[in-house]
Amino acid sequence: MVLESSSNVDSLKSSNKKNKDVYIAVQLTLLIVFLAIMSKFFVIVNAGERGVMMQFGKVQEQLLGEGLHVIIPIVHTVQKLSIRVQKQEISAEASSKDLQEVFTDVALNWHIIPEEANTIFQQIGDEKAAVDRIIAPAVEEVLKAVMAKYTAEEIITKRGEVKAGVDDFLTSRLAAYHIAVDDISLVHVHFSERFSDAVEAKQIAEQEAKKGEFLALKAVKEAEAKVNLAKGEAEVQRLLRDNLTAELLERQAIEKWNGKLPLIVGDGSKNILDVRKLLNSGN
Repeated sequence: MVLESSSNVDSLKSSNKKNKDVYIAVQLTLLIVFLAIMSKFFVIVNAGERGVMMQFGKVQEQLLGEGLHVIIPIVHTVQKLSIRVQKQEISAEASSKDLQEVFTDVALNWHIIPEEANTIFQQIGDEKAAVDRIIAPAVEEVLKAVMAKYTAEEIITKRGEVKAGVDDFLTSRLAAYHIAVDDISLVHVHFSERFSDAVEAKQIAEQEAKKGEFLALKAVKEAEAKVNLAKGEAEVQRLLRDNLTAELLERQAIEKWNGKLPLIVGDGSKNILDVRKLLNSGN
């Protein structure tokens, strides 16, 4: 009897423990369900986002800013859109004014205008839809319109002006779709291989022409220098000839004489240096 009583007590304790565990599990489940239901009454809009409020699927004018907001489940739904600056890389093909093919890689920084997030979602959709339906086609169309105003050479030499034109045109175009352009960069602009070869050949020809001009100018300068040198030498000879007298020659000869006789200059007796005459003239 004692053994049976002890066994009943153990069974009762085990049953109570199981019941307690079940009770705790039920409580936790109810708490989770309650929190899940309550979460439907709240929505959190993160930093850099705007919440588009919809009532039975209809977009409302009210925009939800960053933070915690109360909504009515089933009645209200919220679509979150990022208003942060986003980068989009797009490649496009266009034609220049002189009908050369231009291939351009564009890096576009853009963002949804915060105050118009509900409108862009209503008219276009989310960020991906904005890129696919609006931004990419707009970039291609703007590039074609701007590149057509310049020749291929001008696109290279006036790259800053071309970029400014694309920037202004695209900013105006996307503003109509509630999208702001922060910056646009023409990352890479290149042309067809045939045109690139022609440009390279032209540059080589220009360099050769400049080299030829330089050599020709150098030859002219050298010739002028030789003429001027010859003129200078002739002028020196003329001055020496005009100023070279017999007395000067005799004086130069005596200055170089070492004092040993006889000192004879020239052929014949007429050219014999008269030392006494020179001495007397010196006095």
